[in-house]
Amino acid sequence: MRALITGTSRGIGAALVDEGRARGHEVIGTTRSGDAPTLDVTDTNAQARIAAEIGAIDLLVCNAGVFLDRGATLEPLTAETLNDSFATNATGVFLTVQAQLRNLSEGGRIAIISSQMGSSSQASGNSFAYRASKAAAINLGLGLADALRERGIAVGIYHPGWVRTDMGGNSAAISVETSANGLWDRFEALTLAQTGAFETYDGTPHPV
Repeated sequence: MRALITGTSRGIGAALVDEGRARGHEVIGTTRSGDAPTLDVTDTNAQARIAAEIGAIDLLVCNAGVFLDRGATLEPLTAETLNDSFATNATGVFLTVQAQLRNLSEGGRIAIISSQMGSSSQASGNSFAYRASKAAAINLGLGLADALRERGIAVGIYHPGWVRTDMGGNSAAISVETSANGLWDRFEALTLAQTGAFETYDGTPHPV
């Protein structure tokens, strides 16, 4: 399988690249800077450039994300934080899918890494920007699954678990390796029969 994964400089993204390659897949990871192909997912020109450079793929993983208001309550939240969160976590997902559709044929797969914090069942009075932008990513995944079904492209939406990364913190429940292993199991099993499903990294269905 030939895969493109966004946001792979560290954390879950880097682990997804390593796990995919260990399984024998050809995996291309993008970062905002560095030696890997560079991609700011909010930049339409960069999206078009990467799409032209990469060519045909079997799997697109939209992993790039930001958590700019960790634990913040209502009063400190600014319009800038909201806008920047949505630009990466939601709009960035859409722009990535839109640009890469030229490279995905029938039987292709799209994986959107969201979070259980975007689920309506996990609503809480903090981290409004992150929660709302991840909820938007889930909603986008549901819409894309419906829109792309006729093209034979399956869309999966995933909660990667509470992972020990810079974003998840040292007290998180699982390692990046455990998350990446479970997510790759999901990617490899993804077909139109599962399209539009929101699942955890271990395959447990999660409420939207």
